Amino acid sequence: MTDAPGPHPGDAHHWFDDDAGPVVRPYAMTRGRTGSATRHRLDLIAVVVPEPAADDPGRDQSLSPEHVEIVERCAECPRSVAELAADMDLPVGVIRVLVGDLLDEELVHVTRPVPPAELPDVSILREVINGLRAL
Repeated sequence: MTDAPGPHPGDAHHWFDDDAGPVVRPYAMTRGRTGSATRHRLDLIAVVVPEPAADDPGRDQSLSPEHVEIVERCAECPRSVAELAADMDLPVGVIRVLVGDLLDEELVHVTRPVPPAELPDVSILREVINGLRAL
């Protein structure tokens, strides 16, 4: 049986088929790193906004194509870390490392959500609304 499915001994690329496209492991995109150099804390809902200095991210030869894509996607509309991961079909951990790199290069900044402890108390807001209605 010469038409058996699976790899053939003489096939140099038996692990790769035309439908798969290029295969790059996530750890290759981050060079094996699991965090950025300065250890930025990036929540899933942290919003990534490009800096004015990032007007042409493709110009910087030290950036990977994924770095450039993040800056370009955020230039259209600021996006959260979770949105970037979903849009680019990459694990959140990889996006966190790549965004951390962009933060180190000062090509983006991140707006973080307000911690629950800093949010106003609901009862105070209700009292303010009731006071305004009484006027």
